[in-house]
Amino acid sequence: MPEEINCTYNFKDNSEKAVERFVGIELYSSSLIKGIGGIYKHRFKDFIVKEITENGKILEIKEDSPPPTFSTIHKDRYTTFNLVKINKEPFEAIRDLSQALKIPAEKISYSGLKDKASISVQKVSIKGDFVEKLKKLKLRDYFFRNIYPTRKSVKLGSHWGNNFTIVIRNLDPSEENKKKIEQIIQILDTHGFPNYFGLQRFGTFRPNSHIIGRYLLEGRYEKAYHEFITTTYSTEDPQLQAIRDKLKNNDDLQTAYESFPKSLYYERKMVKYLIDHPDDYKGTFEILSQDLIKLLISAFQSYLFNKMISLRIHKGLSLLKGDTISILDDMNGHITKVKYIYGGRYDQYLEDAINLKRAVIVAPLVGYETNLEEFPIMKSFFETILKEEKIDSNIFRSELISNTDFKGSFRAIQVKPIGLNIIHIKDDELLPGKKKLKIEFSLPKGTYATMLLRELMKN
Repeated sequence: MPEEINCTYNFKDNSEKAVERFVGIELYSSSLIKGIGGIYKHRFKDFIVKEITENGKILEIKEDSPPPTFSTIHKDRYTTFNLVKINKEPFEAIRDLSQALKIPAEKISYSGLKDKASISVQKVSIKGDFVEKLKKLKLRDYFFRNIYPTRKSVKLGSHWGNNFTIVIRNLDPSEENKKKIEQIIQILDTHGFPNYFGLQRFGTFRPNSHIIGRYLLEGRYEKAYHEFITTTYSTEDPQLQAIRDKLKNNDDLQTAYESFPKSLYYERKMVKYLIDHPDDYKGTFEILSQDLIKLLISAFQSYLFNKMISLRIHKGLSLLKGDTISILDDMNGHITKVKYIYGGRYDQYLEDAINLKRAVIVAPLVGYETNLEEFPIMKSFFETILKEEKIDSNIFRSELISNTDFKGSFRAIQVKPIGLNIIHIKDDELLPGKKKLKIEFSLPKGTYATMLLRELMKN
């Protein structure tokens, strides 16, 4: 990286742990036990994500069947299929698909976002008849399986969760470390791990979605624009840092537009808008998709949630006892609206329900209708965070929130994996003298496999 660049944010050794602290992921629930170390995502093949449908079916990467004909008689309106992508960003995949089919991206719907550095398979729908076009479509690093017409489209959040098969490499080959692996896997299987929002929610290389989201809610559009476009992070590619830094210092929009690679679609779009509409910083965000704006706002909510969980652990309060408890539904095990505040005559029943995995302790994802009185412990933590971060509580009355779905909800503060299993511990063929661990597990939607790995590895 050129020496003249003085990054706005410099992370020590660009370590993942330092970046995690920046987004509120600060502590472990099993801090008394040292982690196993190692590295993951050494190759994208080491991280396989398979979506689990609402009825519990795990989508398989190679499954396929001959597609039936699109039928108006059966009131078919959408083409639904399994999208297999290899090492591709979720929004990049949508753009590539829309360009290849020459349709607006808004016609494409999906239920969840999957990691880039992985092989993933998920359900996707397109409005209209695209059965034949998808059968013939050839796109590098994409495959289209199980193509069939449907009356309804895939909806955001309509899946149950995800199944993961992950390889951790560069492990100490000692017998002691093997015992530690088995010990921590047992702890994770029994007690779970803190349900932090992972780096994917904020940006792995530019972990600033929550900062942009905050500025938008505060109506500080120029600040939001510069955070999106010109702020530099030591974890980003040095060439991109140089482009951002040059724009920050000389404000040459045309040069920046020509210098940003086409893969930075949003940056180019926003800079081009500002060339055509000088000083209209609000407009640079109005031309972005509503899905992206919602993602930025939800990242701010997620940051506050992460900070509350970290503060709770720091205060020595258990993630498995007390506070506000939600009963899980019988069919899918998802959180329901049925809540109880710990500290009354139902305490023993609530503890039993938690032990039987029929209930979880929850914390708020604060929105404009959130009643913090329903979360007495977390309310005090939330108020502390607002004070420390100099955040005005009126931020949740922003028109950007009230015009969207951000009424407020709640989320489990601890999550337990399903079917956590050691597939094998073998010699690492890529790193001689080291071992590799292969594990499999499933998690409900909205939870992050990387947070389980973080608790296991503690790098």
